[in-house]
Order: sequence, then structure tokens, then C-alpha cells
Amino acid sequence: MKRATPWLKLQRPDLLGPATSLGFRVLLALGLVGIALAGHWFDRDGLRDNIDNHVSFVDVVYFTVITVATVGYGDIVPVTDQARLFDTFVVTPVRLFVWLIFLGTAYDYIFKRLWDGWRMKHIQRQLGGHCIVCGFGTSGEATVTELCRGGTDPLQIVVIDSSAERVAKAVACGATGLVGDASHNEVLSAARVETAATVLVCTGRDDSAALVVLSARKLAPGAHIAAIVKSAENEALMEQAGADVVVNPVELGGHLLARATASANVVDYVTDLVTNSGRVCLQERVVAQAEIGRSLADVVTGIGVRIQRDGAVIGFWEPAAKSLRSGDVIVEIVHTGN
Repeated sequence: MKRATPWLKLQRPDLLGPATSLGFRVLLALGLVGIALAGHWFDRDGLRDNIDNHVSFVDVVYFTVITVATVGYGDIVPVTDQARLFDTFVVTPVRLFVWLIFLGTAYDYIFKRLWDGWRMKHIQRQLGGHCIVCGFGTSGEATVTELCRGGTDPLQIVVIDSSAERVAKAVACGATGLVGDASHNEVLSAARVETAATVLVCTGRDDSAALVVLSARKLAPGAHIAAIVKSAENEALMEQAGADVVVNPVELGGHLLARATASANVVDYVTDLVTNSGRVCLQERVVAQAEIGRSLADVVTGIGVRIQRDGAVIGFWEPAAKSLRSGDVIVEIVHTGN
């Protein structure tokens, strides 16, 4: 039979709730005390009461509890070898186990919760203008990687996923993690969506993504929300839900694949533009004060290719691009320095 690799573990969901777990620990502690009590009662002749020389049941209960909790007060002591051996090899381990159960329970239900609560509030106070990534599958992981390449502080990226394993992976990348369903308001509020600058939704399902977008838009009306969809028919639905940008990677991949049949260099350049690891990339910014009145072609920070003005899109070849206005958003190609 092939031996299992020692660092691999089979895991199943915890079937015990907090109350059941606490009750189990209490019963275990009482069971251990009961073993010590039974041993002392049946061997009560090996005990001596220095007060009245009579060992009653109450004396046995008292002696057992005191011995398990401490080392005894000396008013009742074991006098026979059998009683002393029982206290040495049974009661002493019982005392240690009971204390371990007590300390473990205190840690789980008091200290750990207090620490987690304080740490949660401390992290929340540091979040503002941050980016929330809902879903850490293949797309979510690539999104976080690209954000970090673009200079975003990993601690200002909050990853929400219902899988604790995926969240742990995101935390290992330096991001802040939160286990939960991003479609629930309390989960988004815990991630401080109200103060977030951007919410990126890549849950892997169009229906769940729409719910996340709806919840995020309700809680954060001013946030920039972008979402991934798999079906082209759901793009309009996602925009109605409140997404500012909808990305269809399947459709985009099909377009690039079709262009690759005759324009491999074009595909390579497009790939270069949409990543921060290439030689050039697309950048969006608000027009500078010194640029107002000048042509888009006169932009010196890069190559201007498009203007977003009052909800309209203006190409670099159009007459309106000859004069930049206050409030214009310029899309330009810039050199990344790579």
C-alpha cells in the first residue's frame, strides 16, 4: 500500500458549531474530573482527613476538585502507595488536560476573538481609496498581479472570496483577504466598500457577478466598478446593474485570435498595451491645466489616442481633438520604462 505524503491532509467542513464545540469541551473536562473522582472514592481508604479523620463523599469531591485545580491544601492527603500512584499517574495528567482545555477555550472564545476584532478595526481604519477584488480565481489572481505590477500597494487591495484557501493565497501575495460572499452587504461593508475607489468583480459566474455589482453600487455610489462577464448577452445587464466597465475576456480573446491569423505583430502590441510588464501601456488621465486649448497631438507625456468628453468619445483624427478642454479625460500610449 502506498504511503500518504505527510504534508497532505484530507479536510472536511467543521460540523461542530461554536456552542456545540464549547459544550463538548465542558463535557470532556467534567468527564476527566469524574474519572479522578471515581478513583478517589473507590480508594478513599488511602486518603486521610487531617481535620476529623473521616473521609466522606463530600471530602472526596472537595479533594478531587482541589487536586485537579491546584496541588491541594494538605488538609486531605493520600497516605497509601496506591493512592499516591493514582494521584501521580492519573490525577496529575487530568489536571494538565483540564488546564489545556481551559486555556484553549479561553484563547478561542476570548483572546482570539478580541484580537481578531481589534485587528479587523485596525485594518479597516487603514483602508481608503483602496481596490476591492471580488473573486480570486484565475482572473482574480491575474488582476491582483497586474495591479501590483502597476504600482498599487498590495495592502490597499482587498480580496473577497468564499474560499478560505483562495483568500489565504491572496494574503500570501501581500493583499488583504476577507472570506465571505461579496454579494452580501455586510461582507462588502467589512471590506469598507463605502470608501473604496475601485471594485473589480471576477466571481466566475455572470449571475453572481451581477449581484455583487448591484450590492457594491448601492453601498458605494461613487466607486468605479468593473466586472467580467462570460456571455455577451449579459453585458447590458451588468451595465444596468451599475458597472462602469464590462469586460468579456472570451469575446476579446476571440477577436485577438482572429487577428492573429494575419497580424501577429498587432496582437503582440495589443498584449503589450494592456499589461504593465510590457514596453508600452495605455494610460488614462485628466487633462492638465497647461494642456487646455492645445491639440491632442501636442501631448508630450505620451501619444494621445482618444478623448472622453461629456460622455462622448473623440478620436485623435476628429476636429474636436484639435482643442483640449477642461475636464477632458485623455487616453494615451506611454512608455513603461521596461
